[in-house]
Parts: sequence; C-alpha cells; structure tokens
Amino acid sequence: RRTLRLVFSRPSRLRRLIALGPRGWLATARFLGAVVPRAGRELALIRERAARIPDPLLREQALASIDGKAYHVQGGCILATFMRGEAARRYIAIVAAIETIYDYLDNLCDRLPGVTQQAYATLHASLIDALDDRRVPIDYYRDGPPGDDGGYLRSLVEAAREGLRVLPNYHAVRDNLVEVASFYADLQVLKHGPAGVRERACDAWYARNRERFPGLAWWEFAAACGSSLPVFALIELASRDRLDPAEIDATVTAYFPGVSAVHILLDYFIDQAEDREHGELNFVACYASSAEAVTGLRRLVTATLRRVRTLAGAAQHRFLVEAMCVFYLTHPKVFEQHLDRESAALLSALR
Repeated sequence: RRTLRLVFSRPSRLRRLIALGPRGWLATARFLGAVVPRAGRELALIRERAARIPDPLLREQALASIDGKAYHVQGGCILATFMRGEAARRYIAIVAAIETIYDYLDNLCDRLPGVTQQAYATLHASLIDALDDRRVPIDYYRDGPPGDDGGYLRSLVEAAREGLRVLPNYHAVRDNLVEVASFYADLQVLKHGPAGVRERACDAWYARNRERFPGLAWWEFAAACGSSLPVFALIELASRDRLDPAEIDATVTAYFPGVSAVHILLDYFIDQAEDREHGELNFVACYASSAEAVTGLRRLVTATLRRVRTLAGAAQHRFLVEAMCVFYLTHPKVFEQHLDRESAALLSALR
C-alpha cells in the first residue's frame, strides 16, 4: 500500500505512467501487483533477522536501511516483471539479499561516526563475497564499526551465494558481477574523503579508466559506479536457461555506464537541496550550471535508450529506464525544489 501511494502520489506521475502506452500499463500493473508484494515478503524475512542483531547501533542501522529504503529492493526487482514462476521468485530473493547489503553498508558508512575509509573497503568485501562463490568470507567488521551483528551481514552474503549458485548461467556472468561490484566498492572509499580531496580522487580515478569508458565527465563515471542495476541485469541473464555469450557483453555495455549513470544522477538530481544542507558530494552539482546538468542528463538518457533497444528483450530494459525516469522526475522532491522545468526537459527525452 505504501508503494502504491508513493507511485500514484501525484497526478503528474500518473499521467507520465499512462503516457507509456499499453505495453507500459501492463508492465506497471504486473510490477506493482506481483513483483512488489513478493519483494516485500522477502524483505520482511530479512527484517526479522535484522531485528535480532545484538548490537543496538548496528541493529538500528540495519532496520533503518530496510524501513527507509524498501523501494530500493522493490525497484531493483523490476526485471522480474518479465519473468514467471520459480525463476521470478528466485530472482527476487537474490536481489532482496544483495540490495539489502548495498543499503546496509551505505547506512554504516554514512550514518555511523568514526567509520574509516579502510573500514569502507573491508565492509564492502561482503558485497564481492556475495557475488563470487570462489572467495572465502572474512570478518567484515575487523576495521570497524565495532559491535556484534549476530551474523546478519554474513547471512545476507550466504543467501545471495546460495541463490546465485543454482542459476543456469551464474558462472558465465560471475566475473562481470565481480567487476561491476568492485567499481562500486572503490567508489565508496573515494567519495567519503574530505571535500576537495574526494573530487580530485574521483577525477584521477576516471582518468585511469577514461580509455575504456570515453566521453564522460568524471562525476558521470563515478555516478555509473554507484548503481546496483548492472548487477541485477546480469543476474537476470544468469537466470535464463540459454544464454548467448555476446548478450553478456551487450548488457554490460548498455548498463555500465549508461543505465547506471542515469540511475544515480537522477537520484542525485532530486537530492540536491538535501546534499547542500549536509555538505555531501552531489554529482549533479558538479555540472557547471543547471542548464548543463539538464543537457548532460538528456544526452545520457538518449544514448542509454538507444543502447538498450539493441538488447535481446529490449522492451523490458526500455521499461526499466522509462519507469526509473518517471519515478525520479515526478518525485515530490522535484516540486519542492522548483525543478519542474528541468524535470519536464528530461522527461521529454523519453519520446
């Protein structure tokens, strides 16, 4: 019910969803009617484990990461809209565990005082372990924060690994999963440095990767590294009974940096006022002006839509991009910050 209220909270959002046409209406109905409830049930099971964490501070952050970011798990499961039966159930369970790891680590790094950059790196080893069944898990809290989580983070890692192992083509995408998640882990270390230092570090980071990912600003590359969607797209591929290896490369190319950059930049777009207030690094604010931000984002949206149209199952990937744009660009935060004009200009790129 909370998700339905959020999705249909504004007439402008409803109008934009209607504008997706019959294909979009059917996909939206299935996503809201089948995928979101299933994701909610999986998250409820995870929440029961979080509520049993012995350390009060870790328990607080684990519960907050679930209660405040349930829509991350629901949205992360969007490709299950186009799956059926056991494949959809299995996919949603895997995504729920992995996205909860992302969200829990995010809370530990952002909300707990005294967590060092070394701790960021060690904590995020759990994400790589969750995706790579060849690795031997470590003590993820050895560099902080202190406290006993009662095996909570390890249980999420194991749940993800167990789910991935039974997918028909997990081993075909495993190295790609690890690479994409490693970019994410590196970003978390770099972006949590002091102001000025973090920007220079991210700029130098992109310089080392520019040849492989040309044509981006450093903050666009950094944004792309901050999304979990490439991981979930690869897991959808792994769920297929038959998989053309060429489709793995095509999906990675479409989602990273394309879909992932759009995803995170839209998230930063609606959080501009909040990040200014708290002195947080905001990648949209790195553009020279609001007009340049709109131009840069439109370019990325247009290029991303063009790329996803080349994928097998293009309709499902286009729906993901369109629904993501509609969700963010009609969010109440847009209107609270008087970003209506910029939002309309970005939405026009979906035509």
